[in-house]
Amino acid sequence: MRKKPFRTLSIRFNRHEWAGSFGDIGTDLPLLVGIVLATGMNATRIFIIFGIIQVIMGFYYRLPMPMQPLKAVAVIIITQHVPEGVIYGGGIMIGLIMFLLALTGLVDKLAQFIPQCVVRGIQLGLGLSLAKLAINSYIPTLGPTGYLLAFSGLVTVLGLWGSDRLPPGLFVIFMGVVYALFRQEPVAIPPLELHFAFPKAIDMWTGLILLAIPQLPLSLSNSVIATKQTIDDLFPKARVSFRRIGFTYSVANFASSLLGGVPLCHGCGGLAGHYALGARTGGSVIIYGSLYIAAGLIGGVLFAKVIYNFPLPLLGVILLCEAAALCSLVHDQFSDTLALSITLIVGGMVVCLPYGYLIGLCLGTILFRFAKMLVLPRKGVEKANE
Repeated sequence: MRKKPFRTLSIRFNRHEWAGSFGDIGTDLPLLVGIVLATGMNATRIFIIFGIIQVIMGFYYRLPMPMQPLKAVAVIIITQHVPEGVIYGGGIMIGLIMFLLALTGLVDKLAQFIPQCVVRGIQLGLGLSLAKLAINSYIPTLGPTGYLLAFSGLVTVLGLWGSDRLPPGLFVIFMGVVYALFRQEPVAIPPLELHFAFPKAIDMWTGLILLAIPQLPLSLSNSVIATKQTIDDLFPKARVSFRRIGFTYSVANFASSLLGGVPLCHGCGGLAGHYALGARTGGSVIIYGSLYIAAGLIGGVLFAKVIYNFPLPLLGVILLCEAAALCSLVHDQFSDTLALSITLIVGGMVVCLPYGYLIGLCLGTILFRFAKMLVLPRKGVEKANE
């Protein structure tokens, strides 16, 4: 059966898409707020640009294919208080590198060389990392109230899991919205300041060294290769290539950086998160982006209050759903002992080691290729002796 071109896939805005639209907020919102607090960048501008790019991706892919802040870049920005010019320069450079990889077809060759068991390991490692983040950093916040919220959210998710009539994600989101609206903390919304950012040569060079190079291994493994694999797993009728993902990744970074936003990427975690909470079309991403635009431009205090005050314990529950969806994808490696071993090794590296994505990607591929070199000749000898 021929795969259905993704452009012909429908876009829906039903209750499942609304539920799925919050599938990636647990990773996006803390990173965006953290960048704003560390750098003093204009939050309204960041939210609007972030939301617009989400909407464009939802209409373009017609799949729950959200954009996320670049994780490695965001961590460096938050911990080192990177200046705005370097952030824009780094975003342009990472976009340029990915554009060249897609244009020359190198991204396809890299994807073909990296075995599927290594990609599964990356997905497993990301899933375990998200679960660790949820359990250690999100659920314990707010004290006893937070634990009660998290427990209620988990019970809701487990009790309604698989229900088409009552999507569990929608109930978890509703609980969080109600809690956020009744919190008393004031929310200040800065005025919108749109401007074109043209980084200097020194900012481009510094952004390349400080931000782009550390991000590239994660982008190749998670944003391109693992995302393509996740699309094939969850939407087998869709037809999305590595090069197409690379091109939209690069264009999003060019646009966001030049308009004064944060560097962005695709990600298998965001895709799995939207899917886990019920999304099946680009409608969830369009809804998600529209909420950010409304928070920055239209809705004012009400929308911003919900986004800024959404309880972290319920974000942790959403992260656990995203983690479960990613970890479940490794089941196709169970029948092959070698592949499963490599998957588990790579997943462990991602969780436990600094630069785990880079080490896992490279070492996992080397181990698999080396093991195949040893196993195949031995099988040939055994077959000849029969």
